[in-house]
Amino acid sequence: MKITEQIKEPILHEMELFEKKFQDSMSSKVALLNRITHYIVNRKGKQMRPMFVFLTAKMVSGGEVNDRTYRGASVIELIHTATLVHDDVVDDSNKRRGFFSVNALWKNKIAVLVGDYLLSKGLLLSIDNNDFDLLKIISVAVREMSEGELLQIEKARKLDITEDIYYEIIRQKTATLIAACCSLGACSVLPEDKEVVEKMRNFGELIGMAFQIKDDLFDYTDDAIGKPTGIDIKEQKMTLPLIHTLNNCTSKEKSWIINSIKNHNKDKKRVKEVIAFVKNNGGLTYAEQKMLQFQQEALLLIEDFPTSIYKDSLTLMVNYVIERKI
Repeated sequence: MKITEQIKEPILHEMELFEKKFQDSMSSKVALLNRITHYIVNRKGKQMRPMFVFLTAKMVSGGEVNDRTYRGASVIELIHTATLVHDDVVDDSNKRRGFFSVNALWKNKIAVLVGDYLLSKGLLLSIDNNDFDLLKIISVAVREMSEGELLQIEKARKLDITEDIYYEIIRQKTATLIAACCSLGACSVLPEDKEVVEKMRNFGELIGMAFQIKDDLFDYTDDAIGKPTGIDIKEQKMTLPLIHTLNNCTSKEKSWIINSIKNHNKDKKRVKEVIAFVKNNGGLTYAEQKMLQFQQEALLLIEDFPTSIYKDSLTLMVNYVIERKI
């Protein structure tokens, strides 16, 4: 059995029902919109985020989920999908999960409007059902994701990102949505227990940090994950292995790296040289250690919950995040 199937097993029924509810939550009176959302739904990814929602809800409540949990998972997936559609426009990307992106098939204008539509659908799903506590969690996540993207753009121009700024960027950009999944799952079943909700938010944030560092490491390997080796260097994105290397080399080497990234990022040979330099100077080893540190901190947070198949699945999920090949 594949590891993702193993993780999903305790929530198989919930995930099947969720898919139906999620499709319903996207429906519109506009035929064009339905065609596009149908296209999106049929090319879904691993659905990690709804899995986090259901596993967290069941772990903290002893196996319970309710309508709020399903709505929360749908909102998260709607928002996540909206951000992906918008990301492809921003990055001018024609592919998503091996298929054509929405903007490649229907052009940017429609893609932006579809992203806006999905975002509003998500927010309305919470409002229409008076899930204001869940809405707050989601809205904070959306605000932080936007801030994180803009902070990255602002800092990437100078290529002078410190490790602390890098953590702040990935916390907002990536970790905040996984944190929202986990706090939302807990809040849907235990709305009064602020301590557990906050603990699960923290848990999700730590996993999100490890997840992003793993993504950074893919840039230095030849494994295919849907993004080619060296793509972050070509796009002048600052990754943890690179930041660590820049902060621990001579000023001459630093100038060479920055010059390579700024002025020679299309030169395949030069990009390969930068990758080799980062590898040889301990950049990858350092990033791997940091990733494992975040993973261990996350696992410590759920240690006190009673043993259950849901807790086992969450633990498996945390390990999968850092051991995955894609």
